[in-house]
Amino acid sequence: MKKASMISIGAYAPNTILNNFDLEKMVETSDEWITKRTGIKERRIAKNMSTSDLGYEAAKIAVNRSGLDIKDIDMLICATFTPDYLCMPSTACVIASKLGLINIPAFDISAACSGFIYLLNIAKSFIQSNCAKNILIIGAEKISSFIDWSDRTTCILFGDGAGAAVISARDENEIIDVHLGSDGSKRELLMIPGCGSLNPANPNTIQNRLNFIHMKGNEVFKVAVNTLTNDVINILEKNNLTSDDIDFFIPHQANLRIIQAVKDKLNINDEKSIITVHKYGNTSAASIPMAINDAYEEGKIQNGNLLLLDAFGGGFTWGSALLKFGGINFNQL
Repeated sequence: MKKASMISIGAYAPNTILNNFDLEKMVETSDEWITKRTGIKERRIAKNMSTSDLGYEAAKIAVNRSGLDIKDIDMLICATFTPDYLCMPSTACVIASKLGLINIPAFDISAACSGFIYLLNIAKSFIQSNCAKNILIIGAEKISSFIDWSDRTTCILFGDGAGAAVISARDENEIIDVHLGSDGSKRELLMIPGCGSLNPANPNTIQNRLNFIHMKGNEVFKVAVNTLTNDVINILEKNNLTSDDIDFFIPHQANLRIIQAVKDKLNINDEKSIITVHKYGNTSAASIPMAINDAYEEGKIQNGNLLLLDAFGGGFTWGSALLKFGGINFNQL
């Protein structure tokens, strides 16, 4: 049976940078306050671009680096909670069209910040069941369209961007294991309460700003740290590994304090940790592939490296993954 392998990675970050000093002019906050509580210094904003535009740019890079022809892609899946359109068509269908892909399955999933981990498991399942050979997975978010820019508790946290990877049937460097979980009973701690079937778009929805992200940060922080730590411990133990065996730990880039708390509990050192939250903020489903891409382009991640991924997001959803990177080294492109 063929194994599912991540054979390439790509990412796209919009050109416009919104730094903490810019936010000081918009809401009652400061660079010192934001940095101390989140580790974020700046984030990217997609002006005159949609989520599908971001995903398309990242996808082109990932396909090019894979060595495949675009026609070799036989499935496209996009993780996003900020789709181009509320209900249909899916952002995956739009990206596929922009890439010139027709007659292949294309669909979205909604798992918020855990989206890329969910994508890995779905792609792994399709490949191991011989339903596909080369799957393009994309985490893309234009969160700036869903932010209340007068709410200082949320507007400081999020940014826009996209990351993509090609998952292919190979004989080595496999996606070793993926763990997924959810708890919908805590959904009100992090959600967009309006414009769905429960609270349809109407003047009242808009007036009460229910079309924007609402979050109870302290409660989310506590649940995230405990859940992420336990999930990583479980996946390592199941696969008879310890943190010493990992080449790189790449967590969801939501908040530096969350990342540091998980690292401390797992005894993962700084050299093994990939941190990009200071550059991009929280880009939800795009954050892990964007972080992988940064480390790849810096020459850190190389063929055969063992990666540990970990994410937690609205839903609540969470997940972790162990995989050996199967792409060629960046300096060999």
